[in-house]
Formats: sequence, structure tokens, C-alpha cells
Amino acid sequence: MREPLDSRAVTTSTAGGRRQGARANQKALQDAIKHLIVERGLAPGEPLPTEVELMKELDVSRHPLREAMKALEAVGIVDIRHGYGTYVGSVPLTGLETGLAFRGALSLRGDYSDIRDLLEVREILESGLVTRLLDADDRLDFDSLTASVEAMEREAEQGRYAPEADWRFHETLYRPLGNDLVLDLLRVFWRVFNTLDAELPRADDTPHLTARRHRAILEALRAGDEAALRAAVDEHFQGIRARVPDRDRSA
Repeated sequence: MREPLDSRAVTTSTAGGRRQGARANQKALQDAIKHLIVERGLAPGEPLPTEVELMKELDVSRHPLREAMKALEAVGIVDIRHGYGTYVGSVPLTGLETGLAFRGALSLRGDYSDIRDLLEVREILESGLVTRLLDADDRLDFDSLTASVEAMEREAEQGRYAPEADWRFHETLYRPLGNDLVLDLLRVFWRVFNTLDAELPRADDTPHLTARRHRAILEALRAGDEAALRAAVDEHFQGIRARVPDRDRSA
């Protein structure tokens, strides 16, 4: 004789299946919207079709479409401007920044390995751009670079660091290379380290030393001296590396 079905199990199973189906449908809808953006060649800042047009084209109702748009907005793929419409987003690296900041915070309570790894990636990237910076000499904004260094030096006279001027220096330095992804990645790295800054040991780092290291990079660029520039960039990272305990010291 067949055992009677447990109605509670059936209900739970059915509800779970519906949730899985809804998630699958949402992912398919989000993929369809991304495909539409790519196929139409829409660039960041350009408007998507209206909600009514998308509902008709994608054969979907208003509620799931809005849910899909909210999910895509969260990762920067679209930009919802209430009262104006929906536009293609600039796809910032917000998710990467959040994840790295979280891993860095955990690493502070551990062996600092994630922080060291992140610093190594940043150093490899910036060191690899030395030749390109020298090649872009005629496009570098030396007045803005000088202003950033001088701002750091003024703050150093007061015994203060100048994180805004520090980032402005690096942003001004790499923007002429014309690679927005490089700039976005460096911005993420800089913001993550800035978030962790207060909890990292100071070592022998001082505001004067930080300003001096940036001045050395600027002067090497002015002189067009590749060896001096590489040495200045290396010294800049030595200062940061000194603040991240190695495995022996953090054990």
C-alpha cells in the first residue's frame, strides 16, 4: 500500500521550486537586458528604451522588469534616473572595491596576507606603467601634479597627511594614458587602502616622507629619467610595504 504524501513536504518543495524558478527567470531577464544594450551598441550615458517598450520587446510584466533593473543598477550596468528614464551605467568597480575592503578588514585580524597581495598587484600595475608615463610626457599635466605635491608638503608642515592630494596626484598622473580601466582599478586600490589606513601600523612613515616620495616621482618625470622614476616608484611602495607586517611579524 502506497504511503500517503506529506502535504507539508509537497508545499515546501513546491515553494522552493518556485523560488528557484523565479531566480532563474530573473537572471534570464537581466541577461536579456544586457544583451539588448550590447546588440544596440548603447554607450554609457545613453538611454535605454522606455519601460513600456522593454515590457513589449522582452515580453515581461512591469514588476519583474523593475526588479531586474534594480539588480543591474546595483552593479552599475544601468543608471535609473527617476522621472527621466533608465540609462546605460558606467559599470564602476563598486563590487570589487567592497569585496576587497571586506577581505582587507578580515586580513587585519589575521596574517595580513590579503593586504600584502593587494599591494603587490597595485605595485606591479604602477611599476609596469613607468615606460608609458615617460612616453606620455607631452600629455602630463605638470602644473596639477606640482600643485598636488605642494599641497602634501603644506600639510606635512603641520604634521598632517593629505590623502585627497595624494589621490589627486595619482589620478592626474595616470589619466593622460587614456586607459579608464587602469584608473578605475587604481582608484579601487587607493580607496581600499585609505579605508584600512587608520588600522595599519605607521612604521617609520611620516607626512614629510610621503610628500618627499611623491616629489621624487614628479622630478624624475620632469627629467625624463627612467632609472630615477623606477627608483622613485619603488621607494614609494617601500614606504607602503613597511606598514604591512610580514608573516613573521604578524604571527
